[in-house]
Amino acid sequence: MMKQIMASSSSSSNIVLTTTLAIVLVIFTGSCSAQLYPGFYHKSCPKVFATVKSVVKTAISKENRIGASLLRLHFHDCFVNGCDGSILLDDTSSFRGEKTAGPNNNSARGFGVVDKIKAEVEQVCPGVVSCADILAIAARDSVAILGGPYYEVKVGRRDSKTASFSAANSGVIPPPTSTLSNLINRFKNRGLSALDMVALSGGHTIGKARCRVFRKRIYNETNIDSSFAKARQSKCPRNAPSGDNNVADLDVATPNSFDNHYFVNLVNKKGLLHSDQILFNGGSTDSLVKHYNENPKKFHSDFVTAIIKMGDIDPLTGSKGEIRKHCARAN
Repeated sequence: MMKQIMASSSSSSNIVLTTTLAIVLVIFTGSCSAQLYPGFYHKSCPKVFATVKSVVKTAISKENRIGASLLRLHFHDCFVNGCDGSILLDDTSSFRGEKTAGPNNNSARGFGVVDKIKAEVEQVCPGVVSCADILAIAARDSVAILGGPYYEVKVGRRDSKTASFSAANSGVIPPPTSTLSNLINRFKNRGLSALDMVALSGGHTIGKARCRVFRKRIYNETNIDSSFAKARQSKCPRNAPSGDNNVADLDVATPNSFDNHYFVNLVNKKGLLHSDQILFNGGSTDSLVKHYNENPKKFHSDFVTAIIKMGDIDPLTGSKGEIRKHCARAN
């Protein structure tokens, strides 16, 4: 009788242990599948990184500015309903896309390069790599090719099936007229700190801006180097719309190199946008700007931390969303 009781007890314990292990395994597997990590395509598309880099490198060799444009697409994508490739979608009969929203209209660029990357990736491994991941990889490669830090980009995102003009137009993407508190709050709302915000703003060490977004600064603001202002005024007339689409380098010193000169410029009152110079204007972020001005390695390190963190904003994973065949339209 005692042996039967012991056998029954042992059997029950084994069942409980097996069940517990099964539950733990399910939970563990589920949590892993819902997270982004650099090796996501290790088996399903091992050539994805080399393929993306090749297209980006060719595009930058033809036009340096495209690197900044690809970096900006990743930023504008992530800030609107998460990093889901929604910025790439064209308008349809059921929704108005984000391309013509205020922050993107006539200024977001690089869509053709993304389409080229997608076509090349589809040749290597069809139906595997998302457009959202292509944006993240292309942003990393752009930074590295232009002299910035190389970092392992986390992947595993899926693509949204829709986009939101209203969300993109709601102010979640800080405008170039932003106050410091607005910048800090907008980034905080996306889970990013003031330090992250300043480091990511350093992305303006590459790229250009249109006259219409910096006109008021170069004519009306006082915290600006006079010679710098006059040089910008020569190609940006005071009265709109004359010269609205004329462009100027965001970094007057080394516009085609991803370095810390953006912060050097701010210390010297040569920030092109109001939202640039406000980072060094007697406020709470002055010390960070000074630090990056003096320590380019620290800027690179903090930029990497911040952009990886930004890439984690509300991704679609698992069975959510889809893997688009063409980045400009849902399947």
